[in-house]
Amino acid sequence: MNKDIQPKYFEKAKIKCACGTVFEVGSTKELMEVEICSSCHPFYTGQERRTGEMGRVQKFKQRLAKKEELKKHGK
Repeated sequence: MNKDIQPKYFEKAKIKCACGTVFEVGSTKELMEVEICSSCHPFYTGQERRTGEMGRVQKFKQRLAKKEELKKHGK
């Protein structure tokens, strides 16, 4: 078996989020930077918003209605 082929393991590696939160975890990288974490993700903070869904459905229905209207007028 080859010796010294495993990467070094850091038991207290730091994870820094863009929101400023810092976590300590075990990893083969000593420092990692992430854009979003459980402290600032909308799903975990309870600020989840579902904007745009109704807009997309309404746009689809409008396109469908226009298509049906064009069929009625023979175009």
